[in-house]
Formats: sequence, C-alpha cells, structure tokens
Amino acid sequence: MMDWSDRHCRYFWRLLTQRAVVYSEMVTTGALIYGDAHRHLEYNNEEHPIALQLGGSNPEDLAKACKWGEQYGYDEINLNVGCPSDRVQNNMIGACLMAHAGLVNTCLTAMREACTQADVTVKHRIGIDDLDSESFLHDFVGEVSQSGCKTFIVHARKAILQGLSPKENREIPPLNYERVYRLKKLFPNLEIIINGGIKTIKECQEHLEHVDGVMIGREAYQHPWLLAEVDAVIYQEQSALQTRHDIVRAMYPYIEHQLAGGQKLSYITRHMLGIFHGQKGGKQFRRYLSENAHKPGADSAVLEQALSYVS
Repeated sequence: MMDWSDRHCRYFWRLLTQRAVVYSEMVTTGALIYGDAHRHLEYNNEEHPIALQLGGSNPEDLAKACKWGEQYGYDEINLNVGCPSDRVQNNMIGACLMAHAGLVNTCLTAMREACTQADVTVKHRIGIDDLDSESFLHDFVGEVSQSGCKTFIVHARKAILQGLSPKENREIPPLNYERVYRLKKLFPNLEIIINGGIKTIKECQEHLEHVDGVMIGREAYQHPWLLAEVDAVIYQEQSALQTRHDIVRAMYPYIEHQLAGGQKLSYITRHMLGIFHGQKGGKQFRRYLSENAHKPGADSAVLEQALSYVS
C-alpha cells in the first residue's frame, strides 16, 4: 500500500471502522534513519489501533526504528517480508527475505527486544519463485517463530521476483487459501492472519472459520464502504455514522484543519474517490472531485458540491 495508506487515508478509514487495525505504508529503515523520521512516523491520534509497517534487513536498524515507533505510540510494528518490488529487493527488503529465514528470525528477535509495549508481527508470502512448496512455508514459519513472534500475516500467493511487476504479483500467481488454513492447523499457537484477493465481508467470515484474522488491502482502498460493515458484522458493534454522506461530511473538520496547515485538498480527497462506488451518481462524484479538488482555494465546499451528484 505504498503511496496509498498515508495518514489522510487512515483517518478516513477510521471513520468507517473503529475496530479494524490500520497499517501504515511500508517505511524503510533507511528513510527513517537518514530521512525525515517525523514525517514518516507522524499520524493522527484517532487512527488507533495502528501498525507501523517497516522494510529492512539490518537488525540494528530495525531495532532503532522500533524504538522510534514505540515513542510515537504505535500499537504494532510489522516487518514486511512480502513486497516483491525490484526497488526493495535490491536493498534486501521485502519478499526476497523469505529465502533467508535465519536473518528474518534475527531481525524479529532484535525488534522484539527493542519493544516494550508494541506487538511485533511479520507479513510474508506463501513462497517465492521456486521456493513455494508447503514444506518450505512450514520451515520458514517454524524458524521465524523461534524469534518469539506470534503473529504471521500471510499473503496467500507466492511472489515471483524475476519477470513480474508488483502489480502482476498481486494478480498472476494463483491464490492458495487452503495452504494458509493448513499452516494454522500446523501452528495452532500462532496467530495466522490471511491476506490476498479478499473482496467482501462474507468472504472474511468464511476465512475466519479457518484462521485468526483477515487483512484487506486494495479492495478497502478502491471500495472503502466495505469497511463500514466491519464493526457491525465482525464485532457486533454499531457505528454512529450510518451513510456514505455522513462519512464524507465527518471529514470536513479534519480537511479544514489540514488546509489551514498548508495541505492540499486533492491529497486528502484522492483517498475518498471510491466511497460511492456502485451508487447512482458515483461517477459524477468522482469526476467532480478529480476536476476540482486540485484547484487553488479548494476546500470542503468542493466535497459538498460533489455530494449533490449522489442521492
């Protein structure tokens, strides 16, 4: 979710669900140590529960990043061992680390030792390239779990690191949910969370019969109203905001505060374009925002006008 799940997006998501955990974009340890750490780590208090997703393979750097994450109050710190991008592979980050279970173990051990409050978790694939047998996955999880990490978020398709783009790696390798189910049976004491290709709350409920949790990524971004069902269906808790219009208007105070600080409206509303997906007037809503949110002086009045196109 790099370039997608920024703090504006997460604030918007939190209006839709109070209970689901939201994840930051993957932030590399280098960006934190040598760049603007505050810019990467800053978030809104309303976003809790929130996880900081890290990319890296140097145990000392990861430990340092974890300490900063705790200082900022993140509830969870996650090591990404699933991103197939060439850019991160070249720095020994992401899915390529699945070929180095011992190093992942060492990284997670260092991260756990650095954390006194936040949970430390790991996200990975079911395999990479030719290392995609069930026994490989079991051996990987078995060795990595020796670090003391108890939560494994498993993207249920392997990553092909040579020859496929990150987008193709989300679509071409076939999903294998059953392999994740069997992983849970083999490691009943671990928390296994399934990820990949999940599009509806009904599907979430079906997966929860076999695993401990479900992660939804791009579907929640493209069709965010999906998240409005989470609290009621999964947690049996009713939200105070009942309609899409309620959600959009609840963003106005946040938007005005951000604009007063120099932010541009389009940087916020780009995450809201899918809220009326499939609804009458939804295309007009998206078009109006896309054409007007970037203009000088654009404010929440632009959103109010966009709402006039949807019933």
